[in-house]
Amino acid sequence: MIAKNDMMPLLLDVCPSFMPTWESFQDEWRQEADGPPLYLVLAEFAQHLIGMVERGEKAVLVAVFTAVERLLVEGDPYVREATVVGLLESLQNLNLHPNGTAPEQILPYLAPASARWWEKLQRFWQHGELLTDDDGAAPAAGGG
Repeated sequence: MIAKNDMMPLLLDVCPSFMPTWESFQDEWRQEADGPPLYLVLAEFAQHLIGMVERGEKAVLVAVFTAVERLLVEGDPYVREATVVGLLESLQNLNLHPNGTAPEQILPYLAPASARWWEKLQRFWQHGELLTDDDGAAPAAGGG
């Protein structure tokens, strides 16, 4: 099972261009007893990925979303929730697409689990549907 401490190394392995941002984020949150709040850095990672969409960096995006799928399938509850709420939800945020990209440009990179959560997030925001897994559970217990 992929744990919180394994999450960013997995993403950085396939997207090393995010390393400077990650290192700066770690420096900023070094005093946090539970480690850095990954939800915040995942929103920054989403912006980084949107920039990659703008530049047409398809090979890296394929690798990133393969890793995202692993986080959703193999991750512990914290990792799954952070991936859904921190990353996928941020990628859908229109405010993070100021330069002509659109959330729909992410769709070709989504694998089955990430595509399912993408749709669930859209139904949550558009229709107020509960954000739960197929078994009725939230993506994870806990939080930020």
